Amino acid sequence: MTYEERLQNVSVLGAAGKMGSGILLLTAVEMADQSLKPENKDKTFVLNAIDVSPQGLSGLMNYLRGQVRKLAEKKTVWLRTMYADRDDLIENFDIIDEYIFHVLNIVRPSTVIEAAFRSNLVFEAIIENKDLKVKLLSQIRQNCSENTWFFTNTSSVPINLIESEAGLNGRILGFHFYNPPAVQKLVEMITTGNTKEDVKEFALAYAKNLRKVIVPSNDHAGFIGNGHFMRDALHGLQEAEALAADKDIPLYKAIYMINKITQDYLVRPMGIFQLIDYVGIDVVSFIMSVMNPYHEDEEIQHHLLDKMLEQGVKGGQYSSGDQKDGFLKYKGGKVFAVWDIHKQEYVELEKFKDECDEMLGDLPESNVAWKSTLRMKNKEEVLKAFFDDLKKLDTLGAKLAVKYGRRSKEIGEQLVNSKVARNIDDVNTVMLTGFFHAYGPVNNFFD
Repeated sequence: MTYEERLQNVSVLGAAGKMGSGILLLTAVEMADQSLKPENKDKTFVLNAIDVSPQGLSGLMNYLRGQVRKLAEKKTVWLRTMYADRDDLIENFDIIDEYIFHVLNIVRPSTVIEAAFRSNLVFEAIIENKDLKVKLLSQIRQNCSENTWFFTNTSSVPINLIESEAGLNGRILGFHFYNPPAVQKLVEMITTGNTKEDVKEFALAYAKNLRKVIVPSNDHAGFIGNGHFMRDALHGLQEAEALAADKDIPLYKAIYMINKITQDYLVRPMGIFQLIDYVGIDVVSFIMSVMNPYHEDEEIQHHLLDKMLEQGVKGGQYSSGDQKDGFLKYKGGKVFAVWDIHKQEYVELEKFKDECDEMLGDLPESNVAWKSTLRMKNKEEVLKAFFDDLKKLDTLGAKLAVKYGRRSKEIGEQLVNSKVARNIDDVNTVMLTGFFHAYGPVNNFFD
């Protein structure tokens, strides 16, 4: 079966979800682009958008329409070539509208799993629940062709478990898009010892057409991205508790301080508690619970996450993309307050921020904001100068930041030593590309 034939009938499970909708958008556009090629114009392409929520599917179609328009506006020259035989399409807006119709016409919304039974390729993008994944993929496997392939978007569950329990025998691999899939360039590809070579080859070709950066990860729970992020988050939680105890300050102040250190002092796009909120406290807690049984030599869980969930504080994002409140409260996209886990209420920054900043101490004059590093040609040089200056300071903030940076490096090296990642470059690529860090965690900045 050729690449184009494989794409003639595809299904996405969990299509109305945040990850599923992005995967569906990318796949719908790729299928539409393939169908417009002269050699494929007589072929029918079908993309089943499967989700349990009818309302979600309705919203999905509106999302697709808006996103496809944006994409079409960026490639009108190519579209003119593809529609060269259409005398009725004259203006750019005619061509764009026709392309939107063409893409949406490929998509078939459905609330029943039977829609996937004839698919050549099935993307699974449901919640991080191994048993549910196995149940759904087993059901499809029992009713589909033996030539159907399965790509799971799991970010933590070992692929070999899904493969063996669902009876997929080398027809599955992990294809972990980063959030949001339509924007993020990174995909982690995880194979098992049974994964067929042609499945891998198709995955690489598909990723190349989507202009994604593929990083292979070995099949260990959490893989590279969450393998680093979960341990990094765990360190942040532990450091916040230790700081509160050591300085005899409320935990909410320590949370603010560790978040500031991981953002401003470590030159990251957001602090560690902001990142936990962004992913979702419930999601982080669940991923840790998936990983923990597979790492007997370390404890990958933290009671603060459980406490937050018991108090009904989950973080995450609204369907609009706006941030929900978690450890931090947000107003206009900025941190406005911090959750007091003891009083179960938010405390506004203006009541304690200055006091905490004074405790941390000033940053060196060579400090650099994460955003300004994005266009720097001499980024490594600037960062080295800043971290060299930071290491010379005797302030609380500098000491905590250097300790945090060293721990981050240890985690990266641990992923290589335990053979989760092939090498240091793969770890750094995941954190640079998938998490938008200004530099890879395995570096010489904090030596």
